[in-house]
Amino acid sequence: MTTPLAHTPAARTETRPDTGALARVRALLPGRADTPRWIRLLAIAAVLLTAVTALAMAADARATRTGVNVIGHHTAPTVTATEDLYFALADMDAQVANVLLAGSDSTLATVRSTALATYEQRREQADADLQQAMTIATNDDAARQIRELLDKFGQYEALAADTLQLSDIDHGTAGQPSARTLDAYRAATGLVPDLLSRAQRLADRNSGVLSQAYQDSEHTTVAARTRIAGLGTLALGVLIGLQIVLRVTLRRRINPALAAATVLAAVVLAGGLAANAAAAHQLKTAKEDAFDSLLALRQARALSYDGNADESRYLLDPAHAAGYQQSFFDKSQRLARVQARGADDYSGALDKALATHAGDPQQAVGADSFLGQELRNITFGGEQQAATQTLAAYQVYQRDDHALRGLAGTDLRAAIALNTGASNDHFAAYDKALVATIDINQRAFDTAITQGENELAGWTAWVPYGAAMVVAILVLLGVRPRLAEYR
Repeated sequence: MTTPLAHTPAARTETRPDTGALARVRALLPGRADTPRWIRLLAIAAVLLTAVTALAMAADARATRTGVNVIGHHTAPTVTATEDLYFALADMDAQVANVLLAGSDSTLATVRSTALATYEQRREQADADLQQAMTIATNDDAARQIRELLDKFGQYEALAADTLQLSDIDHGTAGQPSARTLDAYRAATGLVPDLLSRAQRLADRNSGVLSQAYQDSEHTTVAARTRIAGLGTLALGVLIGLQIVLRVTLRRRINPALAAATVLAAVVLAGGLAANAAAAHQLKTAKEDAFDSLLALRQARALSYDGNADESRYLLDPAHAAGYQQSFFDKSQRLARVQARGADDYSGALDKALATHAGDPQQAVGADSFLGQELRNITFGGEQQAATQTLAAYQVYQRDDHALRGLAGTDLRAAIALNTGASNDHFAAYDKALVATIDINQRAFDTAITQGENELAGWTAWVPYGAAMVVAILVLLGVRPRLAEYR
């Protein structure tokens, strides 16, 4: 007779649950009536979980603080140095042009001497920026870019020196240098677009590194809070469970030592999460509120000096005036975009835009322009007023440019006087307002970085470690007398 399949050993094996793992777990746990072992197990688990939470809290605090430090004291200064390099290079060429505009005219001698002094100052500044960039280059590609930029910078310096020397020898009249001096200047200024392009690529690269560092730090802080909250909640759960076991089995209403351990663990957990969140908030303030504005404003300043150089080039080199005029217009639109067709109607279009949006300056210029970006990212005290004053000063400077172009075709001497006199003064006023706006954001950035680091002071070691030790001692003090009752 055949045995039914349901009663064969094979069938019984298939329907029997695999209890091997469960059995091993149960073997590690005390029996339901073995209260002393339960107390010991929960006490050990509470101490271990508290220690692990403290280790994680300290490690995460160090990682977050390192991220704040890297952004605040390494990557941000690197971006600043490369943007400063662009500014210095642009102004160097503007000053060479101003020297040639002044020529040997005695009435413009002050203009010439000031331009020569400023050129030397910017040359030293650019050289220092390049040396700093080389020192902090993070990889071979960055170092290669800087070496190439150094080489181009050396070529420009040599050509600019030839131009200035020829200007001294030939004694050209105001705005009308000799043919060979003008040829030398054309050779020098011809290198400027490539120089500035290389400097901007380097700045953009460093800016990308900063943005990536910020994203990494942001991810780190979120992951840290999640990890700390999970471990800390588990530790609190075990501490509370231990007290419940003692209450149920020993009929004690409260265990003071364990209650104190639980409260301390909860306070430290909340403090660690709050410190991490506060540091993350300060990092956000530093990057999104302050540094994004700083980047736009520093780019605006560098571009403004290059545009100001285009004015001088426009007067100095009539054969290429149309190209310099278009270049000035393009830069003006990048600084503050308005509905204008060209340089001749840009000033009027800017006046109209500002008049239309007098109560809301941020709507006057395009959001994709540098000043537009700043006006839409107003965050700090005094920033709105400073940004509005910058735009107003820029408006005055643009009116000068419109007048200058009107004079250029009929009275070159008057156009040069305007360019090196009132227009230069108004550009300085615009630059001063721009720098004031930069300073507001720079102070806010520095403050946020410092506060972010301070928020985590102590949390990288002694606060979580000390709290874990105290919790362990309190747990020991809480369970030892109870265990003694079973001896």
